[in-house]
Amino acid sequence: MQYIKKHFTTTLEVKQSKFIAHLIPYELYEVTLQQLKEEHPKARHFVTAFRYLNEYDQIVEHSSDDGEPSGTSGKPSLMVLQGQECINIAVIVVRYFGGTKLGTGGLVRAYSDAVNLVVEAAEFFEYKKEVSKTIEIEYGDVRYIEYECAALDVRIIEKSFDAKVIYAIRSDEQSMSEFLKKVERVVQLK
Repeated sequence: MQYIKKHFTTTLEVKQSKFIAHLIPYELYEVTLQQLKEEHPKARHFVTAFRYLNEYDQIVEHSSDDGEPSGTSGKPSLMVLQGQECINIAVIVVRYFGGTKLGTGGLVRAYSDAVNLVVEAAEFFEYKKEVSKTIEIEYGDVRYIEYECAALDVRIIEKSFDAKVIYAIRSDEQSMSEFLKKVERVVQLK
């Protein structure tokens, strides 16, 4: 399985209709969809599809035709994501109608092509199962811990500052193990 770390976009034109495909990390899906609706008030459709892993390591999938004929847009978009073994990814295709009806086959082809185009433009990374930990450190160790997090690709999800500093961190199992081994003298697991 593979995932992306940032937003990618491409544009496909078919018989004067514009298909602007946005491939994004799943956690940005809601915010990006809202932004695109504000940026493109004259767009006819906002077709979406996504795949992500839930807390039980189950793949959750969904697609929406957003007013296009049933099964002609969301499903083909989702099938491209499935075929590429994408995970924790969403695609939003903004469509501007060009005046010529494409028919059901034409729509399926256009949406599939638009998503394939943005997938080809994207930079993918191999997905590895992630683990989360909560650590407690002294204020004097914040810089050291943040440096090691960046060096070992451990993401700081949440910070709280009380008598001590508490971080919620997440990374793949191997990076987390290396990180905890390296900082064990200054970190307390919660």
